[in-house]
Amino acid sequence: MLIDVTINTPRGLYKQTKASIVNVVSPDGQRGILPNHMPIVVSLTVSKMTMEEEKREAYAISGGVLYFHNNQCMILTPAIENVNDIDLERAIKAKERAEQRLARGVNDENVDMARAQVALQRAINRINAKQQG
Repeated sequence: MLIDVTINTPRGLYKQTKASIVNVVSPDGQRGILPNHMPIVVSLTVSKMTMEEEKREAYAISGGVLYFHNNQCMILTPAIENVNDIDLERAIKAKERAEQRLARGVNDENVDMARAQVALQRAINRINAKQQG
């Protein structure tokens, strides 16, 4: 038995697939969603997500929400990227830019510190997801 998985971003449908398990990270820890799991709604953290599709696929996600009911899994996330598509050099540069903004923000009221912290967290997540595969 498989789970019907739909992943949506603000840009629209990212992916529709079937998986034997969906592994996500919520604020209270890791969760593995298997077929016939009880209905659940859970918020997701900026983290690595994996799914067993035809093969194991890994993604860097920027938080979001997972809804599961009747073997239908819907993930709503601001951004998602398959680890195979992550440009490591670009992610490292994004991390460096975010660190610079945070350092500058201590003395510059024009820097949105919360936004810079989220950018740093996302860049680090993409780097870690890519390196872990």
